[in-house]
Amino acid sequence: MSQHPLILGITISIVALLGSNASQAGDSQRPAPVHLAKSPLSGGVLMSRAIRSGVVKLPPALPSGVHPALNCNPGPCTLPNVQASEGGQPVDEDPISVDPNDPKHVLTAGNDYNCGSSLQGYFASINGGKTFNHSCGTLAAGAGGGDGDPVVGWDLNQVAYRGGIDNASNLEIVIGKSVDFGTTWSTPVVAVAAAGIDMDKPWLEIDTNAASPNKNTLYVSNTEFYSNNDSQIAVSRSTDGGATWKLVNVSTRQIWPNSVDQFSDLAIGDDGTVYLTWQRCPVTGPTGDCGGTTASMYISKSTNGGKTWSAEHKIHDVALVPDTCGGFYGCLPNTNERNANIPVVAIDNSSKPTHGRLYVMDYNWTGAYMQERVSSSTDGGTTWGAPVPVTPLSDNHDQFFEWINVSPKGLVGVTWLDRSLDPNNVNYDSFGAVSNDGGATFGTNYRLSTASSNPFNDGFGSGFMGDYTGNAWDADKQKLLTSWPDTRTGTDTQDEVGGLKP
Repeated sequence: MSQHPLILGITISIVALLGSNASQAGDSQRPAPVHLAKSPLSGGVLMSRAIRSGVVKLPPALPSGVHPALNCNPGPCTLPNVQASEGGQPVDEDPISVDPNDPKHVLTAGNDYNCGSSLQGYFASINGGKTFNHSCGTLAAGAGGGDGDPVVGWDLNQVAYRGGIDNASNLEIVIGKSVDFGTTWSTPVVAVAAAGIDMDKPWLEIDTNAASPNKNTLYVSNTEFYSNNDSQIAVSRSTDGGATWKLVNVSTRQIWPNSVDQFSDLAIGDDGTVYLTWQRCPVTGPTGDCGGTTASMYISKSTNGGKTWSAEHKIHDVALVPDTCGGFYGCLPNTNERNANIPVVAIDNSSKPTHGRLYVMDYNWTGAYMQERVSSSTDGGTTWGAPVPVTPLSDNHDQFFEWINVSPKGLVGVTWLDRSLDPNNVNYDSFGAVSNDGGATFGTNYRLSTASSNPFNDGFGSGFMGDYTGNAWDADKQKLLTSWPDTRTGTDTQDEVGGLKP
């Protein structure tokens, strides 16, 4: 690896513990750690601002590596690993979605630093994820650039949707679509915007339930940051294929600097009920932010297609990992990586006895490591069971960047990044597990990545590897696909796709 130091106009610190494989890339050849601004805004926005302002300069692009693959026949087995992104500059934050009418159509995305002004890359496959084509997002009219946080989805008419954050007079959420399986894309339209408010951290969910009265309705949740840093969760909806949108505020407006709402997610029941979750944290940590505090996860729901929403209801409390790197919501231990805790929500739309059960997956800081758990509700989110760890208690290494979805047969699929294979608790792998008893227990933890990743090789000196991963079920072959930021090239993160066939 050639030396390509980042030019930084900000403070550089040296992290002593680099992990068991740190020397493979050469410590002196690795870029110095990037320190993003301490802000409640999402990491993708903060990185795009740093690049645009010249605080961070990307190194020359380097070629991608060769990836080994695992066979998957018969199950249970892990799927081949495929690099979906194009290589070169870093790519991180990796949602994934599968066409409900044809599982050969797979769409994933990332904060793509190969993509000029938009910084949004989208990767489409028409062969079930064996190969991907690459395209960069285009900007909505009037936008000055892209600020990351990509989202993807499909409707029941085999139309693909993609979106993210553009910056105009304020941050706005934009959505575009493709009618040829991701080969070409429309110019995106503004789905969420308001004067004087920054719209941050979107999530896209589409009602693909054939019997739903609101089928094919698009929902985008996001965080509204007012000019004084007050925050509020809102949902915008479209009933005409993304042409026009209507925005509704949902959560109680949080007053800065008391607390912050952030990191929303969505799930949709087969009757059309929409469930919205988010994190609320107090800005009372020892470093003046949410790091190291006790946060609360909240839920609200809409039974009329997103027109109105129920009163917010607390799911449970979680301990956030301390801020040791200037990350507003805490930092991945032993690195400079900021860390998010998204209460990822999923619902069982199967015909099994577990039909209608809700699940929320998040991490809890035990005081020694980050532990992934799943809570479930059998009454539409009113009451919740005690969180169930997805890993054995012997796995006392950090677990982070969680995601959860339920298969058409009622299997609860969870994926996360896990450091249990590194005794130094630095390198990570993608892991997955499945519950076939409604989230009461989770079976074998499968290693889904065929090579470990070192966060110090993220292209930013362990300064940024995104805020989230993703997973989605292939309903036809009952495969759980997942995507994650992978550093096996030794130079930067790339969008890697793998998975599990139970």
